[in-house]
Amino acid sequence: MQKFIKRFQEWLAIKPKLDQSNSKPPFTKEGQIWWCSVGENIGTEVSGKNDSFTRPVVILKKLSRYQFMVLPCSTKIKEGSWYVSFTHRGRAQVVNLAQARTIDFRRLTTYMGDLDNKDFFDIKKGFSNLYR
Repeated sequence: MQKFIKRFQEWLAIKPKLDQSNSKPPFTKEGQIWWCSVGENIGTEVSGKNDSFTRPVVILKKLSRYQFMVLPCSTKIKEGSWYVSFTHRGRAQVVNLAQARTIDFRRLTTYMGDLDNKDFFDIKKGFSNLYR
């Protein structure tokens, strides 16, 4: 098993700033891709990258103005029932269906664009098939 150096202390310094943010919820819709502060997580859970612990996510479901169900994305292509491939801005990516999570709007940092209808349909279908 590959070991990764976890940066929990650095993430813990960022998390209160997100929580105390006075920002307003962005205008969002299902099928959008956003950079998201997912943080430093445990074991095989998907963590963020870079100093802000972000990674792209697809908004699978808008639960309210303040809360979303998201799927983390990666450019490291993997295959299997947990993954659905798509292309965004000419770059091949996958969503990890097994790592779906609910987030607060304050974790969203930068809007990256919309998935095309076919890709979003494939992702929803993959999610539905995995969790039936």
